[in-house]
Amino acid sequence: MRVVVQRVSSAEVAVAGSVIARIERGLLLLVGLARGDGEAAVEWMARKIAGLRIFADAAGLMNADVTTIRGQVLAVPQFTLLADCRKGTRPSFTQAMDPETAAPLFNLFVDRLAAAVGTVETGRFGATMEVRLANDGPVTIVLDR
Repeated sequence: MRVVVQRVSSAEVAVAGSVIARIERGLLLLVGLARGDGEAAVEWMARKIAGLRIFADAAGLMNADVTTIRGQVLAVPQFTLLADCRKGTRPSFTQAMDPETAAPLFNLFVDRLAAAVGTVETGRFGATMEVRLANDGPVTIVLDR
C-alpha cells in the first residue's frame, strides 16, 4: 500500500466536469493498493495518517495532526502509484491490486480513517478524475506499507 499525503489549504475532485468532493484545510491522500495488501495494511495506514503530525502547533512547529487542527481529509484512489518504471519507458502496473479487490479495501481504509478523524471525502473509484489542490507548504510525504 502506498499513500501520497499532501498537506493542503484546499482540494477538490471532479468527474466529468462536476465537483464530487471538496475540502478546505487538511489532507489530500492519493491511495494506491498493491497485490497482497489486506486489512492489516489498511488499518496500519489509517492509524499512521490519523496521527501524522505535519501541521503547525501554536509555536509554529510541525507538531499537530489533522484532528488537532480540525482539518478535513480527501482520499482519492490511484492505482498508478504502483507503477513500475524500471524497465523501458512504458509503466507496468502488475503490482497494482485488481479493481474488484481494491475497491472494497479502499472503502475499508476510508472507514477506518473516518473512525479516527471524522468524515473523509472521496474520489470515485475507477473514474477518470480531475484533482485540484493548493499544497500548503508544500508538504508532501509518501508512506509505504
